[in-house]
Amino acid sequence: MVSLFEGILVAVIWASSFVFIKLGLAYMGPLTLAGLRYSIAALVLLPWLIKNRSEIRMLPGSMWLRLALLGLCAYTIANGAFNWGLRYLSATMMSFLMSFNPLLVFLVALVWLQEYPTRRQAIGLVIALLGSGLFFWSSLKPEATAGLGMALIGLVAFSVFGVLGREVARQRQLNTFILTALPLAIGGACLLGPALPIEGMPRMTPIAWGLVLWLAVVNTALAYVLYNHALRELTALEMNILLNINPLITAVWAWPLLGEKLSLVEGVGMLVAVAGVALVQQKRR
Repeated sequence: MVSLFEGILVAVIWASSFVFIKLGLAYMGPLTLAGLRYSIAALVLLPWLIKNRSEIRMLPGSMWLRLALLGLCAYTIANGAFNWGLRYLSATMMSFLMSFNPLLVFLVALVWLQEYPTRRQAIGLVIALLGSGLFFWSSLKPEATAGLGMALIGLVAFSVFGVLGREVARQRQLNTFILTALPLAIGGACLLGPALPIEGMPRMTPIAWGLVLWLAVVNTALAYVLYNHALRELTALEMNILLNINPLITAVWAWPLLGEKLSLVEGVGMLVAVAGVALVQQKRR
């Protein structure tokens, strides 16, 4: 039950990410924003890394390789691609595309982790995806195709991150802070290094710093700690199905901040998607 609550809280927090990133792109490039966000988040978790330095020194090479893959997949590739795609896509459109992540996670986890969904979960997956498609049907504009390729790259990378993170978390070989902070540091450094030469110095106003710090501390450091801890109990499919409600919550964030309003069709899609998520989560009883 605690893991389920953690997953819901992560969904609410992450649902605001695309909205705040969209606002932040007015002050800096997409790679710079992502690199600053994840590098600062790693610094926030640095005290826990220092506290566990003896455990970190004992990590085998195979674990370091997995942590590096987690950082590269989730932060360097996936979120770098998402940020870049937001130059061409709306926040709600990107959230819609993210709703297809459970399908990719299902296919990867089926082969990698042998985590087979029940019939009820499979039906819930289909309902949730159909609801998300209905919810954002009116947002599928021809001019939005410029960012679809970047979004697809991000989706594939984030799906690998979800399954690999579940594999590491369920083995319980690392505490949650190490599992969160080390990939953050690796992924953030790999983004920030090339970002500044490519995009130049950002325009860091007080608003820009506020957006970066909020994204780093709340949407990254706190949210990923909760995410990795929840994966000790929730399967990769269950977690990502739960995150399928992100587009619906993003619409709530985007209404006052970006002026995006809901139509009747989108409202019906919201109810259908939430029903699918609830159907999948019934297995936890």
